[in-house]
Amino acid sequence: MKVLLHICCANCALYPLQALKKKGAEVRGLWFNPNIHPYTEYQLRLQTLRQLQELWELDIVYRDLYGLEEFVRAVVYDEKNRCEFCYSWRLREAARVAKEQGLDAFTTTLLVSPYQKFDNIIDIGRQIQHDVGVEFLEEDFRIGWKEGMRISRELGLYRQKYCGCIYSERDRYLKKK
Repeated sequence: MKVLLHICCANCALYPLQALKKKGAEVRGLWFNPNIHPYTEYQLRLQTLRQLQELWELDIVYRDLYGLEEFVRAVVYDEKNRCEFCYSWRLREAARVAKEQGLDAFTTTLLVSPYQKFDNIIDIGRQIQHDVGVEFLEEDFRIGWKEGMRISRELGLYRQKYCGCIYSERDRYLKKK
């Protein structure tokens, strides 16, 4: 099976890449994360994925869009639903790329993080599967979260402190007070 793996960051990709390859999948990665802000954070995560790509000789497609305006315009006055918008935006692009490239399925590294809304991601992936006509591979990668973080430390990868959007960065710092 040929799978497109949407990659939110290098750290979250570690376990899903291994799990999919162990199942015999041919994996192509996709970097499409216009939700990540500020720009310095976006660049750090992009550079870290390029570092992992070299280390592990990964096949990755880059859709390099720093989408500050697009993201903020889409969620302003509806911030409580920002995650659902963000998941949908990125998964829809992943499905589109998978179909365009003739791959069998798509999935996302968002399914590894215990901090993401797992059930929402699954529901959105199923809807996009229906809309676009490419299988959404539902895989609970959360069992490998700690393993991925261990590998990340061993590789010396940059490890971010929040999910990526400007609102989650704000929430992270407000919790410290």
